[in-house]
Amino acid sequence: MANRTGRRETITQHPDLPWWRTVTRYQWFVFAVVSGAWLFDTMDQRLFSLARIPALADLMGLPASSLEVQAFAKTSTALFLVGWGIGGLTFGALGDRFGRVRLLTISILLYSICTGLTALCRTHEEFAILRFVTGLGIGGIFGLAVAILAETMSGAARLAMLAGLQVLSTFGNVGAAFVKMGVDTLGAHGWIDSAHGWRWLFAIGALPALLAILSALRLRESDAWLKLKAEGQLPKGIFGSYGELLRQQDERHNLLIGTLLAVAGVVGLWAIGEYAVDLQHAVFTGWFSARLPADQVAAAVASAKNWSFMLQMAGGAIGMWIFSWIAARFGRRPAFVAGFSAALIVTLFVYWRLESPADAYWMMPLMGAAQFSVFAGFSIYLPELFGARTRGTGVSFAYNLGRFAAAIGSFGSAYLTTHLYGGLPAPDPLRFSAMTMCAVFLIGIVTALFAPETRGRALRD
Repeated sequence: MANRTGRRETITQHPDLPWWRTVTRYQWFVFAVVSGAWLFDTMDQRLFSLARIPALADLMGLPASSLEVQAFAKTSTALFLVGWGIGGLTFGALGDRFGRVRLLTISILLYSICTGLTALCRTHEEFAILRFVTGLGIGGIFGLAVAILAETMSGAARLAMLAGLQVLSTFGNVGAAFVKMGVDTLGAHGWIDSAHGWRWLFAIGALPALLAILSALRLRESDAWLKLKAEGQLPKGIFGSYGELLRQQDERHNLLIGTLLAVAGVVGLWAIGEYAVDLQHAVFTGWFSARLPADQVAAAVASAKNWSFMLQMAGGAIGMWIFSWIAARFGRRPAFVAGFSAALIVTLFVYWRLESPADAYWMMPLMGAAQFSVFAGFSIYLPELFGARTRGTGVSFAYNLGRFAAAIGSFGSAYLTTHLYGGLPAPDPLRFSAMTMCAVFLIGIVTALFAPETRGRALRD
């Protein structure tokens, strides 16, 4: 029987049906909206990754290979991550108090509008400031989306849908790569100014504002949240959910576990894997310069980077499905141990041995699979650690505190690149700074060994 939000607890009513046969039309709609919000969120992230070097080179009037451009790109990324972290810590708590759907809508509008404004910036300082504000909106999406979806689904359908949310995020990443390729093609044919192609990328990133309208019109709060509201059991005060998380020993323990896992994964992706594109630019430029006429090098480098990125995302999607299978079959703890171990080994190897576009075409899918695998675990596991009163806050805190750590990691990576390893011939500073940073994956491995196992347990109310 359907309840007032259109949900149907079909897992218990039809235990022999495959999970997708138990999902109602409204549940599919919820999945489409929140996954779309996260998909466009990741698309915005990747547009930034692909455009930040050309944008800053244009705004600073320096070559893209300049260490000043590379260093400020890492500074901009760090500010982006700080904004992301602040937004996540704030919007998650506000969502638990005032409604996850309402805050999700605000988050989408904030990041899409500020992304559009980035296309109009005139200086590299404005660029960095706008990315910080964009990060505020982006930071609110994950915790709110996961809390809404987790409380709308149950049983096997919940695990599959939460994993699917993360897998679909790679479509946002791949979509960003296709958008980049399209803009590069327009620039190559002279239809737009190729020197300002990055502005078109950020203008396209404003489109998710349309999704916010759909979210505001049709998406409803979960039964769990509505029940708490009706009973007067919502957290007291704007940030009251933090007090509830910190007062109880089990909640504090779960918060610590979730946060350390997220720190390891997010730092690994954003302060290590994120800069693979910079290593590729340096390696591919040298490789093609030795083989092609000078006027063909830039286009060849851009094409090779785009294909490497798409292959990395394809590997990421496969890695997340593998993680989800291990988590369902053997448990969340062994899945995290396997994921972080693979990330450590594969990332070290890729940064050490990447020498040509051909290397990237098989190495990047492996690194994508390893580094992205644990992100499926964040969407599956984090909402299982917290009750309905504090789920948005707990998930957002654990996931987004990793953004602050990644920001620190980005500053650390910039220091390693320009100071500790700065005297080495290019691109060795990029290689060795990333390899040094790989120690963060050890945090994930050790934390996973002490994490509570939630496989087979019902979601806490």
